[in-house]
Amino acid sequence: MIDTAMQYATALRPLTAVVEAVPPQAWDAPSPCEGWSARDVVRHLADTQHETLTKNGVDLGSAPDFDTDPAAAWGEHARRVLDALADDDHVGRAIDWFFGPTTIGATFEQFYVWDMYVHRWDLARAAGIDAGLTDAELDRIERGADSFGEALHMDGMCRPAIIPTDDDRITRVLARLGRVTGAPCR
Repeated sequence: MIDTAMQYATALRPLTAVVEAVPPQAWDAPSPCEGWSARDVVRHLADTQHETLTKNGVDLGSAPDFDTDPAAAWGEHARRVLDALADDDHVGRAIDWFFGPTTIGATFEQFYVWDMYVHRWDLARAAGIDAGLTDAELDRIERGADSFGEALHMDGMCRPAIIPTDDDRITRVLARLGRVTGAPCR
């Protein structure tokens, strides 16, 4: 079950690099996620992961403060989650989740790792920096989107797919998730 922690860590490294590169004045900039700032994107990632783990018996302590220092709060949250995902008892724990019965590990592998890649782009765009998505990460985003089927475009997931504005791969992949590439949101 170490694979779950490895997949999380693999998605975490480049996401954390983007989090740490966000200029202080950009934390309140709008993101591609309607109504969310850059800070809200990172808070969302932490809140949803924290909620899933704590509701299912994993003690992560109190949620860090994203209002004061989002990068430090993200680092603290990520360390706690990595510790939890290194514990086979946590990873293998059966849970009832949004998509039905599963395990904590499968939930992180299928959804939360995917969410980290997608929201890395949202955060980078809000901050006006490069997300640096690789072909392998775009493959992962596409496989994740495929695995959700019709649920991909349910309320609370992704907006409806749009017609790509360009023919490059990142534009096509993100258009499937209802996102428009191009100039930063700011």
